[in-house]
Amino acid sequence: MTNLELQKRANEVRKGIVTAVHSAKAGHPGGSLSAADMFTYLYFEEMNIDPKNPKWEERDRFVLSKGHTAPGLYSVLANKEYFPIEDLKTLRKLGSYLQGHPCMQETPGVDMSSGSLGQGISVAVGMALAGKMDNKDYRVYTLLGDGEIQEGQVWEAAMFAGARKLDNLVVIVDNNGLQIDGKVEDVCSVYPIDKKFEAFNFKTINIDGHNFDEIRKALAEAKETKGMPTAIVMHTIKGKDVSFMENNAGWHGKAPNDEEYATAMADLDKISEQLEKAGEV
Repeated sequence: MTNLELQKRANEVRKGIVTAVHSAKAGHPGGSLSAADMFTYLYFEEMNIDPKNPKWEERDRFVLSKGHTAPGLYSVLANKEYFPIEDLKTLRKLGSYLQGHPCMQETPGVDMSSGSLGQGISVAVGMALAGKMDNKDYRVYTLLGDGEIQEGQVWEAAMFAGARKLDNLVVIVDNNGLQIDGKVEDVCSVYPIDKKFEAFNFKTINIDGHNFDEIRKALAEAKETKGMPTAIVMHTIKGKDVSFMENNAGWHGKAPNDEEYATAMADLDKISEQLEKAGEV
């Protein structure tokens, strides 16, 4: 896909996020929106997957370690046709297969149930090790929040991955700088993130997480890296592309009301129009 096509798709993913959280009257829009570009690139360009066969044994795996940003994962899965987009409106509803955190037993395309912070990367490391032991070619991707990496379990998993030289593993950190209690650096600084992963024998790459050229280059570099796992630290904007949510920690885990929803969708519709005009040039 071209960058313009990816931008259009990512904007649709963001619309799905806002719609789902508004419908549920609960959820986590901020970190879902900041990761929407990476979600889009992984599912539409990077990963070897088949929506018609979600349990295909040779597929690449994705673990959403920051499981509270399930609206972002659900929206990209819906856009990839794992299930109908209209089902996003059932988020967190009684009886829905789209609950507040991903459930691998209920939701097509979800490779691992997650939500307890710090645990997803451990599972991803186990998947990568299993791939090596079984001589499989699949790759494993996991997305963590920058606040999440305050969890000690993250570094135990990283130590193991580096020691076992799991070059089929890509750890992505969404560094939007904000967590539920405010700025990450004020709550409990995790910086420098890249140097920490380097200390655990990772290839580390810093990128703008909203730039598809940089995302493409980083993931290509990760594939070429042998003998060590890769950590991609993507610098992003929490609440990206929704005017009143951007860089606002208050939108970590809060749903927009009807008026705010209308404003958010107007923001995203405006981006749609701009992207359509860009395609006409």
